[in-house]
Amino acid sequence: MASNPPCTFVRAATSADLDALVALELQAFSGDRMSRAQYRRHLASLGAAVLIAEAPDDGLLGSALVFFRRGSSLARLYSIATAPAGRGRGIGASLLAAAEAAARARGCRALRLEVRVDNVAAMGLYERAGYRRIGGYPGYYEDGADAWRYEKGLAAS
Repeated sequence: MASNPPCTFVRAATSADLDALVALELQAFSGDRMSRAQYRRHLASLGAAVLIAEAPDDGLLGSALVFFRRGSSLARLYSIATAPAGRGRGIGASLLAAAEAAARARGCRALRLEVRVDNVAAMGLYERAGYRRIGGYPGYYEDGADAWRYEKGLAAS
């Protein structure tokens, strides 16, 4: 896993983090938000990894959600959210590295994701981490925005 910013660490979320995850979702996204019920289901699911980045003085700074499908060697990064207090501190990169490590630990050979075509910061994060664009989806998001699809191979470490 990539090094985290000082005093920040990434861990698996628990049901005790539910309120903070829902609050972060409201802060980070204007649409396409996950509900409390969805988070509750993902926290209990063997087919999902919910990861959080936190700092003792700042609390929850970010989250990532990775999906795993039985019988598939591909994992899907569904979401990375960063709190306003965590932006510019490497939280996204730390969560991305943790998502890759979770996928690798499950024996996945690649991690895929979708990103809004207008989310330049996220595309930069993914491309710096070695992701390559493999396609796109017109009208993918709730508001009709298009998405790019990215993938990165996960070599065993």
